[in-house]
Amino acid sequence: MSVSYDSYKIFYYVAYYQNITLAAKALFLTQPTVSHYILNLEKELNCKLFLRSKRGVRLSPEGELLFEHISKAYNEISQGEEKLKEYLNMGKGLIKIGASETSLRNYLIPVLGRFKEKYPNIQLRICNTTCQLVGESIRSGSLDFAIMTTPFTDNGLSAHRLVDFSMACIAGPTFAHLMNRPLTYQEVSKYPMICLEPETSGRQYLETLFATHGVHLKPDIELSSADLITPIAEQNMGIGFVPRIFADQALRSQRVVELTFTEPLPKRSICLLSDPERQQSFACQKFMVELKIPQKLS
Repeated sequence: MSVSYDSYKIFYYVAYYQNITLAAKALFLTQPTVSHYILNLEKELNCKLFLRSKRGVRLSPEGELLFEHISKAYNEISQGEEKLKEYLNMGKGLIKIGASETSLRNYLIPVLGRFKEKYPNIQLRICNTTCQLVGESIRSGSLDFAIMTTPFTDNGLSAHRLVDFSMACIAGPTFAHLMNRPLTYQEVSKYPMICLEPETSGRQYLETLFATHGVHLKPDIELSSADLITPIAEQNMGIGFVPRIFADQALRSQRVVELTFTEPLPKRSICLLSDPERQQSFACQKFMVELKIPQKLS
C-alpha cells in the first residue's frame, strides 16, 4: 500500500473536526484540495471513510476503525516533531563529559559556566576519570567525550589540543637551599619524591620525563589527587611536581618554594578526546563550539 503521510494527516484532521471546511482552515489548504485527498484515500483503501450530510461529515464504521490507529500514529509523530524541535532549540538534552582533575581546574570549569548560562536546560553530567579508563568509557557511550591532560595512551581516540599549561616543581621551606641553582633530574631523584599514583597521566608524564634523563622514578609518597601534592609538600615531606595552578597560592604566600632545572619542565596539554566513529549529538556539538578547538594533535 502506497498511501502518503499527507493523505492520512488530512484524514486525521477531517475526522477530528468532523468538518471539511474547518479541517482545510487548520491545514492551510483549500476545501476542494481536502475533499480531493479524502476521495483519493477512499479509492485507495476501497471503502467509505466518511458519511456526508449538510451538517458536515462523520466517520463510517470503517473510518472509525482507521481513525483509532491513525490518531495514535499521528499523535506520536507530532510529539516526536515537538521533541526534536525542542532538542534542536537546546530546550532539552544531556551531555556526559569525562574530565581529569587538572583539566577541570585549569580549563573546564569556566567553560561549563558559560555553556550553562547560554543553555540552562541542558543537563551536564561530569565524571572524574583517568587516562586508563577514558577510552573504554567513550566507546561504550558512558561518556560523550572527555577533557583530559597529556600524556594519554589510547591512540584510537581523536585528540584536539585545547590549551597548554605549565608544571612546577615545589618543596617545603626545608628544601629552600636547593633554590640556589638549577638542578638536574639525577640530583632531584636523591630526595624524597611526592607523586601521583601509577596509571595517572601526571605519573606517566614524570616517569617519561625522568626516563628521558636516565633516571628511574621512585616516589616516596603516592597520592590519588594532584590537589594533595601542595599541602603535603608544605609539610616538608618531599619534592612534588604539580600543575602550576595547584601551587600558585602556596608559592605566593611562601609556604612552598619552587625549584628549577637545567632543562625547563616541558609543558603539558589539555585535550578534547572523542570517538572519531561516533556522531556527536546536537547539544555536544554546541558544547564543542564553546571549547573553541584550535588544532588536532598528530
